[in-house]
Amino acid sequence: MVVRLCATDRAILPALVERLPPGWRPARAGPSTRVYAVTGRRRGLLTVEADGAPIARTRRLETALDAFESDLHHHVAEWAPRLVFVHAGVVGWRGIAILLPGRSMSGKTTLVRALLDAGATYYSDEYAVLDERGRVHPFARYLRQRANGGKNTRHDPTSLARTIGRRPLPVGVVALCRYRNGARWRPRRLSPAAGALALMANTVSARRAPRRALTAIQAVVLGAAILKGTRGEASPASAALLGLAARRVRPA
Repeated sequence: MVVRLCATDRAILPALVERLPPGWRPARAGPSTRVYAVTGRRRGLLTVEADGAPIARTRRLETALDAFESDLHHHVAEWAPRLVFVHAGVVGWRGIAILLPGRSMSGKTTLVRALLDAGATYYSDEYAVLDERGRVHPFARYLRQRANGGKNTRHDPTSLARTIGRRPLPVGVVALCRYRNGARWRPRRLSPAAGALALMANTVSARRAPRRALTAIQAVVLGAAILKGTRGEASPASAALLGLAARRVRPA
């Protein structure tokens, strides 16, 4: 897909480029599948439009950039021609992937950070990108965490992770986690069918391309341990997940 960026203030364009999805590259001139425009500051406001429809009006450049990034990444997730995007944090551990499905505000980024602190390889904090064989590909965007006061902060993954994922991995563990203060991580195992339903519920293109999504997800759940439970602090849960993942590593 080809995306075109426009801004009435040319100084904004480099900031937009910094928010493009991982793996983007310049395209030759030609038709665009989506056009983003940032206009203003009329009456002190910036307006962000996608194909002519406003998606944000704000006085803060950072808020405008967040709106642009969120919309663009979701557009890529919806319309990617061969890959399936699932809302999930992802890390690699000893050659297999750990998937943490969940929408925004579900606490998955906090758990991803705890796994990175323990030495896991960073793949994504928002989308698990699956191929038809059920392997997960890197989508190493900046990590986004909500700080005290509700403000989003962005973290360069290279400053948090020892390594960044470069190659696709088979999925060894899928953990459906819900945070509750003071809870202990005592998950229960789910069947492949229940795991597939949970992953489909978090798949961006499930309604538009259900057959492709189901093919990728079936490949995941038939080869992974699927857990569901409530967790408290991220560190104990991350240690348990890494221990389970290590037991599922196939001997060389």
